[in-house]
Amino acid sequence: MLVVGGGNTGFPIAEELARTHEVHLSIGSPQTPLPQRVAGHDLFRYLEALGVMRATVDSRLGHRLRYRETLIGSSPRAARRRGIRMRGRTVDAQRSEVIFADGGRLAPAAVIWASGFAVDHSFVHVPVFDDAARLMHRRGVTAVPGLYFLGLTWQYTRGSALLGWVKNDAQFIAQRIAEFAQTP
Repeated sequence: MLVVGGGNTGFPIAEELARTHEVHLSIGSPQTPLPQRVAGHDLFRYLEALGVMRATVDSRLGHRLRYRETLIGSSPRAARRRGIRMRGRTVDAQRSEVIFADGGRLAPAAVIWASGFAVDHSFVHVPVFDDAARLMHRRGVTAVPGLYFLGLTWQYTRGSALLGWVKNDAQFIAQRIAEFAQTP
């Protein structure tokens, strides 16, 4: 089995499959691993207590963390201990073979693509994007009256795109919608 993607989806899938299959994990960009539990408590409990989850996109911490991804609860070292064979970036496929950046090849029985996602706003045809196609907004509110976005990574805080914290942005957007609905 080959799992392509060394993030918070790829690692757990590879770990689960490694119980019953030979697994290879293709990683393009390594992420900083952090444990899920620290001293018996969930990592997010500490991040919340330290204010990391409420750090705004404009804060000093927000500027440092905004484009960094972290691997929560998994690590390459632990994966290797489970028998998972680490591979570099997947760069091509020819017939039944997958080719890696280092020239290595593998003919897996199955490939699971867990390489994340790219935001696609191509269906939004209004002037809310800059020259680099990045959404221009402040806390999800755009310059187009009545057009809002929710659940964006670092929309306003580190927690903006996470289930436990998106509610804060949702409440803010709901207030903006209510205000917009009351304007003549």
